Amino acid sequence: MPCERMPMRYGHSEGHTDVCFDDSGKFIVSCGSDGDVRIWESLDDDDSKSICVGEKAYSLALKNGKLVTAASNNTVQIHTFPDGDPDGILTRFTTNPTHVTFNSIGSRVAAGSSDFMVKVVEVSDSSQQKVFRGHDAPVLSVTFDPKDEFLASASCDGSVVVWNIEEQTQATSWPVLQKTNDVSNAKSLCRLAWQPGAGKLLAVPVDSKVHLYERGSWDHVSTLSDDLVTQPINAVAWSPSGQFLAAGGVGGFLTVWDVDSKLCVERQKQEKGYTVCGLAWHPSGNQIVYSDTQGSLGLLDGLSTSSSHPSTKAPASKVAKDYDDLFDDDDDRLMDEGLSDTNSPAKNPVAGDEDGDDDDVVPATGRVRNRGAFLDDENSLGSLKLGLDKYGDDDDAGSAIVAPAAPAVPLRPVYEGPMPTPPQKAFQSGSTPAHLTHRFMMWNSVGIVRGYNDEQDNAIDVEFHDSAVHHAMHLTNSLGHSMADVSQEAVLLACPSTDELASKLQCLHFSSWDTNKEWMVDLPKGEDVKALCLGQGWAAAATSAMMLRLFSIGGIQREIFSLPGPVVCMAGHGEQLLIVYHRATGFDGDQALGVQLLQLAQRKRQVIHGEPLPLSRKSYLSWLGFTAEGTPCYIDSEGVVRMLNRSLGNTWTPVCNTRESCKGKSDHYWVVGVHENPEQLRCIPCKGSRYPPTLPRPAVAILPFKLPLCQTTTEKGQMEEQFWRSVLFQNHYSFLSSSGYEVDDQAQSQAEKKQQELLMKMFALSCKLEREFRCVELAELMTQNAVTLAIRYASRSRRMALAQRLSEIALEKANQMNEEEFVEQEDSSIRRTSGQKMQQKTGNVCSPQLSSLSPIKATKYRIRFCLNPFAKRGSSPEKPALKPSESSASPGQPRVTNVLDSMTSVKKLAPLSGSAGKTNKSPPLKPLAPRPKAKTQSTLMQMTGSKTANKKAPQNVESAEDKMKQPEVPPTPSPVDNAENKRPKTGFQLWLEENRKSIVADQPDLEETDIIKEAMGRFRILSAEERLSWTERAKGQTVDAADLKKRKRAEGEGGAENENAHVEADESVAKKKKSLDPSSKLSAFAFNKN
Repeated sequence: MPCERMPMRYGHSEGHTDVCFDDSGKFIVSCGSDGDVRIWESLDDDDSKSICVGEKAYSLALKNGKLVTAASNNTVQIHTFPDGDPDGILTRFTTNPTHVTFNSIGSRVAAGSSDFMVKVVEVSDSSQQKVFRGHDAPVLSVTFDPKDEFLASASCDGSVVVWNIEEQTQATSWPVLQKTNDVSNAKSLCRLAWQPGAGKLLAVPVDSKVHLYERGSWDHVSTLSDDLVTQPINAVAWSPSGQFLAAGGVGGFLTVWDVDSKLCVERQKQEKGYTVCGLAWHPSGNQIVYSDTQGSLGLLDGLSTSSSHPSTKAPASKVAKDYDDLFDDDDDRLMDEGLSDTNSPAKNPVAGDEDGDDDDVVPATGRVRNRGAFLDDENSLGSLKLGLDKYGDDDDAGSAIVAPAAPAVPLRPVYEGPMPTPPQKAFQSGSTPAHLTHRFMMWNSVGIVRGYNDEQDNAIDVEFHDSAVHHAMHLTNSLGHSMADVSQEAVLLACPSTDELASKLQCLHFSSWDTNKEWMVDLPKGEDVKALCLGQGWAAAATSAMMLRLFSIGGIQREIFSLPGPVVCMAGHGEQLLIVYHRATGFDGDQALGVQLLQLAQRKRQVIHGEPLPLSRKSYLSWLGFTAEGTPCYIDSEGVVRMLNRSLGNTWTPVCNTRESCKGKSDHYWVVGVHENPEQLRCIPCKGSRYPPTLPRPAVAILPFKLPLCQTTTEKGQMEEQFWRSVLFQNHYSFLSSSGYEVDDQAQSQAEKKQQELLMKMFALSCKLEREFRCVELAELMTQNAVTLAIRYASRSRRMALAQRLSEIALEKANQMNEEEFVEQEDSSIRRTSGQKMQQKTGNVCSPQLSSLSPIKATKYRIRFCLNPFAKRGSSPEKPALKPSESSASPGQPRVTNVLDSMTSVKKLAPLSGSAGKTNKSPPLKPLAPRPKAKTQSTLMQMTGSKTANKKAPQNVESAEDKMKQPEVPPTPSPVDNAENKRPKTGFQLWLEENRKSIVADQPDLEETDIIKEAMGRFRILSAEERLSWTERAKGQTVDAADLKKRKRAEGEGGAENENAHVEADESVAKKKKSLDPSSKLSAFAFNKN
């Protein structure tokens, strides 16, 4: 069956297409995702007639001058042919119809839809309809029995069903397909076809093969396959005679089988390997028209459908001549691709052929052809498996063409590994597809940007959820903007380049205080904007040149850097920029994406350095953004929501699966926002679609979060899920606090209280189950107060061994807290002395020698004690406070941190009271010192901002052993008291005053900060008794000073009655002032001028 493959031509825009011939074969009719039906007189017709049937056209059928189309407006329409006049709506569905077909005489139309229903409608009277229900997923295709008794349908639920039309019942069903939830996700369109004439066979494409089922018995009688077709088949079509079956599928393969002999008589391949999705025979049987997913049309011409079994009395010399002609110049292209094992004439003698008759392989042209080759001279795969074993010894004496063919066959290896996945195109998160005339260009937590591009108007509407931000705007879209983002400061738009104009980035800075609120920039020639986003005070655009360009919100060009791969999506929040790009080529349906997270604050840094982005199997990225609290998160096409877990090394944790909340298999949720407090996933339910329409205005639903832990139906699993979800969603408090924002202390404490309650419930459950080791593991996660309660519970449950182990844990937690307090107090003394020395020497609050400190200490020092003149206040518009706390933490009520976040714990102000055994008096968690509520507030400035504060001495430090022995320690004095009572020296300071000279003598080159660090190291290696003695000496001075103060006050009240006592008090006060003079007190920490 020799044929000629005509060159492909453009037919429709990129997307799904369908094609057929009219009854006479004079016209080719096609439809596509652009919503047009085009009528072509030939493949070379440059003036085709076009009929618009909707936004998209999914399928068409033509019979008796009636053209039926399945359009995206949920209708099956009918038009006259070839005039194209509308002739009404045949039927409606609740979602998009997917396939339509006529019966053999054109009196009925069958249609399948994404709402799982199949309908049979009379063309003459559309009110006469039969509805077939039984599928559990969208319908892929339908086909009529030529005798009009049965109807076959294929569905995404994996089944092929044969229906009795009159009885509206299922005759049989075969679960042979792969299940999926939507037509767009199906591996194959599974276009069924019934054999013309008597309708003896039903052809069903199953993966890369075609199954033939017999009418009546419904038995699987045969399978048509080809070893060179390895990818799924989309569509099959019978020749008018019913002798040949054509198939097209993924990868652009076109195959024709002789059904009787099961031989593949023709192979072709689409020019560029695009998937074939439409296929039809010419009424004469000598042509096949096909269409692909890129909107192109193609034609195979010169097919011969006459008998492939010529007379067996053909002369042998004719066969030999044809064999010689096999290697002439005209057929070189056939041999380029090699031979197929299963389709080699020598390997596949016809069943029942015992006398060696090989005439079966001689087509109607009389020329022997190698049917194992791809008939493609331009797009050769170049990787077919060939070898001399393909022409191995064969005992069939009638095989006259076996041996001499082997030397002329080129040897090429075949690639049998995984196939590459087409890369996902760049998209704007929160937008609907760009081909829609009415679409959402952006929907986020700030507002909605709608785009209109129809015959009446080409405009953009901007609507804000909070009208206090800005009033709604109507913009004329004369530049053809296709991307948008909106924030509380600006609206950012971008358009692609054309032949005349460059790609443009336009910003409407409506929050600007001047009159010029708009700026625009042209990108270099050949560079298009692929993704954009807005943050606080900046805008970013990723381009086709794999570059990211940063701009200030006022239009200043800022940093520019190259991306590791083509961008997929971007998102911005505050000072954070999240970028997802293609890091490599994916395989077997998976996307290989990478992610970068950058901090664009005054100190710029990269948080995530291009790590792979985890996705579900065979899925793609569908949404990318931040929670309202600033945590990066994203959603894939399988509906899995993942959030960044900063406390676990910036890993991604799945927190929700929206598919679990969908009622139907073709339903989806379109996400518009994520919130951590309260825990809410805000999204729009889409019935039978992946995105919502612009009108009517869609309603927003709220989905709960749920970690995919095991056995969440049990009580233990539910509590574990609630606990770890609470821990994960509490991470944003520490991030916001470290970034200088105010946090809601009340909400944070409530979350921590909830965690401890869940731990106690799990502890009690484990006790009941006699899982004492598990109880100890839970106690490790508890605070000290919660461990105390656990000890009481274990004691009352008569589990003394468990109570003893819990007591050890409580003691360990108390010791750990004491050690942290001691270290923090010593660090604070370094900060105070270093800050005072620097202020005396340079007048600068911040110490310039922070580089000598450890990174953690230096960071804490900068955050809490360095005054940044450019820092933004928490209440400023540039960095709004998310949740202002109602009251600042008092010294007696220290703030606490996450159970698992021990790295951020710092000292509390009041030392631990009581012995280590009295764990019930300890704070519930490792406490934090009260943190400044705004970036400009500095406790060091309060200490050094006035003369009185300048005279303050470092606060008292107690060793861990001393605190364990002392029954009670007075709390830290308030700032008012400190203004009156000067702070005493610590034991470390007294030790340093006496040993400073020896340290300087040993290492004379040390700076002041290095001297203090060396002194701390030496002080720590002292024995506990020696450190305790220095602390006692410091306390002794404290008691003497306090007694003197009280004596002065009492004698002052006595007036002149006791003049001698008054003189003595004056002398005592004079001595006290001399001993506590700031110059003498700080002399030990002064720089050595010699």
